[in-house]
Amino acid sequence: MNKMWAIVFFALPLIGAAYSFWRIWNILPLPNLYKGIVVGVLTILFCWFFANFIIFNVDRWPMPLARASYEVGNSTLFILLYTVLLFLLLDIGRLAHLVPQSFMFDSWKGTLTVIGILVGVFTYGYFNYLHKVRVPIELSTSKTIEGTKKIVMAADLHIGYHNNRKELATWIDKINAESPDLILIGGDIIDRNIRPILEENMAAEFRRLKAPVYACLGNHEYYSGEQDAEKFYKEANINLLTDQSVCVQGINIIGRDDRTNLHRKSVKALTSGLDMSRYTIMLDHQPYHLEQAERAGIDFQLSGHTHYGQVWPISWIENAIYEKAYGMLTKGNTHYYVTSGLGIWGGKFRIGTQSEYVVATLTQQ
Repeated sequence: MNKMWAIVFFALPLIGAAYSFWRIWNILPLPNLYKGIVVGVLTILFCWFFANFIIFNVDRWPMPLARASYEVGNSTLFILLYTVLLFLLLDIGRLAHLVPQSFMFDSWKGTLTVIGILVGVFTYGYFNYLHKVRVPIELSTSKTIEGTKKIVMAADLHIGYHNNRKELATWIDKINAESPDLILIGGDIIDRNIRPILEENMAAEFRRLKAPVYACLGNHEYYSGEQDAEKFYKEANINLLTDQSVCVQGINIIGRDDRTNLHRKSVKALTSGLDMSRYTIMLDHQPYHLEQAERAGIDFQLSGHTHYGQVWPISWIENAIYEKAYGMLTKGNTHYYVTSGLGIWGGKFRIGTQSEYVVATLTQQ
């Protein structure tokens, strides 16, 4: 299965690149030499994405260069997706005689239209990503709790080369402005490289939080090295729960290890011996097998991981993969929230999705 997904991961972008580069060659009203230069530069930018994973070790590069490599390489994949979609739409229009043949071949009008649409879409996507949406949710319980609780929840911060300390500081300010009783983070605080986090001393930003912070591991903590992640969390005053539970302010908080660890404990094992008469929250980064929390008597589960695809139409694919790819869900007496994430992976674009943090108010019935 992993081999099949690896083939898809590489094959689909290659097919998309071949199609879009062929279409770019046809639409450009330039001599072949200049067409070749344009397509050559685009090919290099496209290959940069794979080079970031396979060839380059950007941790050895000067920070500005490493950051630029990340931004350029990872952004090209999203730009390629929309280039393919746009040309497919134009080709369908051409076959339906809605788009003239001349618009698609050696056309300044066609070239400028394509460029204008892509610039407009990704300018919107960038600023939409920068806008962090506050999502309020109301939770109630018949169990005894120590007064009304305000709990700020987030996941998928992906701090690193692209989400730097300056941006993190604005997120911390938003969380502190809520004056929460608890802060819960459902994994993937780290993107995949620990180096920029340490060099920018991002732990100092987390230490500004004015409420206890509890978090679980995500798959990206394993990419960056879970031992390095654990050291960082300790320095940042983040209480990491790895297949562990604690009682805080009368509430059980369970932090489940990420499913990257094939030997993580089951939900049943995590709740065994736990006083389930208390309100119980579980942090489980990847929202698979949601029925397990219901069967174990969990009151609320926070998950992330999906980013809700980050950009449309990947969100549709996420909907097909997960029982709940985004938002609230209730199964029996268990409530779930799958967040689209506060930060982002790869290019800083949100199209048809949002970057968010959740503000939950927990009251006793």
